[in-house]
Amino acid sequence: MKYISLIHALNLLCNLDTCGDWHCSSLNWKNPSIMESENSLFGDYGIEKNRTIPEHTGKYNVANHIRAILDLLYIGNFTVAQGMNKDYIVNDKYDKEIFDKVMLMCDLPHFNKIDKFMTKEYLGKWVEYKKGVKVYV
Repeated sequence: MKYISLIHALNLLCNLDTCGDWHCSSLNWKNPSIMESENSLFGDYGIEKNRTIPEHTGKYNVANHIRAILDLLYIGNFTVAQGMNKDYIVNDKYDKEIFDKVMLMCDLPHFNKIDKFMTKEYLGKWVEYKKGVKVYV
């Protein structure tokens, strides 16, 4: 399924108790970031259906804030993902869910960069989580 993700999805409201980004008006909505879930590591996880987006009529599939962040990490765009914990998600109740999904990427060639990013974002929580799943990167 095609869906809107990355920075565009972070700038839309979603059904999670998260705040996302707040620069919606500064984005180019004529060409939102479109991704395909069919062969994705995450499948259809976190994709909300029948959503409206700025400057478009009709309904679209849109990643929630967690899925948008996961997609950013998957493609290695750490610059946009920076601040995910304290700026975009801002809710500890999603930590384990996020950590479990991030670990699905452990076989990616750039997982060491994802690991460093997660350590910077979540500090000891991420380190302790990895110990619990017996993954040492």
